[in-house]
Amino acid sequence: MIITYHGGQCLKFVQGDTTLVLNPHDKKSQFGGVRFGANVAAVSLHHPDFAATDSITGSPFVIDTPGEYEIGDIGVRGYGIKTTYDGEDRYNTIYQIHFEGINIVHLGALQDADIDPKILGEFGDIDILIMPIGGGDVLQVPAAAKLATKLEAHVIIPVHYDKGSLAAFLKEVDSAVAPVEKFTTKKKDLETLTGEVVVLSS
Repeated sequence: MIITYHGGQCLKFVQGDTTLVLNPHDKKSQFGGVRFGANVAAVSLHHPDFAATDSITGSPFVIDTPGEYEIGDIGVRGYGIKTTYDGEDRYNTIYQIHFEGINIVHLGALQDADIDPKILGEFGDIDILIMPIGGGDVLQVPAAAKLATKLEAHVIIPVHYDKGSLAAFLKEVDSAVAPVEKFTTKKKDLETLTGEVVVLSS
């Protein structure tokens, strides 16, 4: 699997002929627009920072509400939680995705690290945890670091940050990794890692 980061909370996962995109942002977004093809697109929040599925070519299967979905070899479960973003009360969807045997959890626009224990219990052994660390409308660095430790994922990919919050997060989790353009991995490789932070350049 190849994972690339496109700013904001937008990531692309490619395995063979299948492409999954999470939270593509609109050109009106603070993160600017993205445009590429995908088979599946999942949206955590109905806001230009997350929901520009019209910019994704290839007529993707769009997931934008909580629930359970199966699209080919991809299994998706979405958990809806209340949050506040851009000054409005909204629903954020946390996604748990099984793709090529890899258990991926994307926290979306999570603001409060106190996630319902029932949801936490569904996560199981997390291979890749994707979490916002930028503060403001999403998790503050200290809360993000504590949650990352609590969830015990094999790999942690931070998103939705600026240089300052990224530096603070890396210090908090005692990591000095340099950004990479892409993360290429397999299930068996992930199982050998514990709390490994991967920073992807956008």
